[in-house]
Amino acid sequence: MIPAGARVWIAMGHTDMRCGMQSLAAMVQQSFSRDPFAGDLWVFRGRSGALVKIIWHDGLGMSLYSKQLERGKFIWPAAKDGVVSLTSSQLACLLDGVDWRNPQYSWRPQSAG
Repeated sequence: MIPAGARVWIAMGHTDMRCGMQSLAAMVQQSFSRDPFAGDLWVFRGRSGALVKIIWHDGLGMSLYSKQLERGKFIWPAAKDGVVSLTSSQLACLLDGVDWRNPQYSWRPQSAG
């Protein structure tokens, strides 16, 4: 569950997935000049594209979430550096392996009349 009001940022490029919470938080501070303890979710993807890590500070401590897809890859922007902001719905699509940039409904709305 994504915390209400939390902003979601994805880090462009590839991240060394051997990094833990402290290293990823340091990357947020040094590479993006942002505060990793501000309550935002920070999403990182490894070179293979099948593993993501998310860090989040809830005001009490840092959490690390990791997800690896059994098939397919996480859809990532082509830029090599910087960050992109996502909505919580886009993050949910990304974590399901769905192209969050252009999600498609599996059904078509029917007219009421």
